[in-house]
Amino acid sequence: MLKALLHLASYFFALLGLCGLGYLMLSLWSEWRYLQRRRAALSMPLPHQQANSGLVGLGEPQGPGGLGGFTPPVSILKPLRGSDRQMYESFRSHCLQDYPQYEIIFGVNDPEDPAVADVERLRREFPAHNLRLAICPEPTGGNRKVCNLVKMMETAKYDYIVINDSDIRVEHDYLRRMVAPMEANAMRAAPPAAARAQTDFTQTSEEKTAGMSGDMPGHMKKDAPVGLVTALYRAVAGRTLASRMEAVTIATDFAGGVLCALELEGGLHFGLGSTLAFPREAAEAIGGLEALVDYLADDHELGRMIAEAGYKVVLSESVVETFLPDYGWRAMFEHQLRWARTIRDLRKWGYIGVLLTFGLPWAMLAALCAGGAPWSMALLGVVAAARFASAVTLCGPVLRDRQTMRDLWLVPVRDLAGVAIWFASFGGDTIVWRGERFHLKDGKLTRA
Repeated sequence: MLKALLHLASYFFALLGLCGLGYLMLSLWSEWRYLQRRRAALSMPLPHQQANSGLVGLGEPQGPGGLGGFTPPVSILKPLRGSDRQMYESFRSHCLQDYPQYEIIFGVNDPEDPAVADVERLRREFPAHNLRLAICPEPTGGNRKVCNLVKMMETAKYDYIVINDSDIRVEHDYLRRMVAPMEANAMRAAPPAAARAQTDFTQTSEEKTAGMSGDMPGHMKKDAPVGLVTALYRAVAGRTLASRMEAVTIATDFAGGVLCALELEGGLHFGLGSTLAFPREAAEAIGGLEALVDYLADDHELGRMIAEAGYKVVLSESVVETFLPDYGWRAMFEHQLRWARTIRDLRKWGYIGVLLTFGLPWAMLAALCAGGAPWSMALLGVVAAARFASAVTLCGPVLRDRQTMRDLWLVPVRDLAGVAIWFASFGGDTIVWRGERFHLKDGKLTRA
């Protein structure tokens, strides 16, 4: 009886493993397509032509009229709370931009916030820069960060806005890369309301399953104006093993999911918190950032709403860096559980399909239940080869993430943990964010 059950279980897990293999093939194809598009974008002579492909590549020399021709004044908004790893060096990178005119507005809830000291230090080091601090003491919704951003937007002087997190470090040509796709917008009017495209939410910024299941949005018109530019990111891990595993998750799961969404949905319909660059008119078209004050995944909701308003969301060729804390295992688990519950809450049916993307754990279980039968070991070998091929491609040419490349031995452990977190996500609707507990419902936050 036990032998028969194990036999059936081996076939069941093998079927799941084949589903996971299908996802990995899709991911590899999407990575290849991304690299093709990036090469093609780099060869395009004009930024507005690059925007039409859904991917904007501006990292290398181009033809006449390429990177650098469009440099409108920019307001950079950086919401702060507490002190993050390498935060000051991340601040400095924004002050070293090869860009003619921009301001940086930092926002905090509490004037005694530890981050204020770093802002003051930055002011002393760069006295000629336009650096301002906004105090936003009264949150008007569940998401304190967005409440800060609403106040910061009121004081921003310029019509092109860039938002990123406190621990994001950028290259010196970052602003040029982010605004270049919006050059064509200056020569066209905002899209009429009747031309709005129907889209749906894609999951939170660290999940691999972006666009993988269920309700796919319609394809955006190619001639739509660019309303949002966003960017992939690589994570610089802290000293702990848990932090390194988080970096592996971001590089080998999240980035691959974004690229799959780019292919399956005919473009992006969400933003990534690493960079949100948009013209002020796009924010006004969705009712301002006030529309986001109760959402946990504000970055993705911003992209979704802007796409629904008839604008295009494009992915820059630029890859920025974020710095992970020295996570303990509990903190890492809570962080990933927050991501998982956000997806489950917003894409209830699509989230079921996430379980089918974990090819490696299912192939391992199939081999175990089959007692190492040749067919099961062959399946395991093929799935493992595809998983590591995808991981190497993402850490190599896509993200250029040398540190995480050295930690790819953690991939099987990370995938097993991913399955466990998927099941744990059904254990409630409570998440922990910056030390506070919230309930999630339809993507919105209420304090627990």
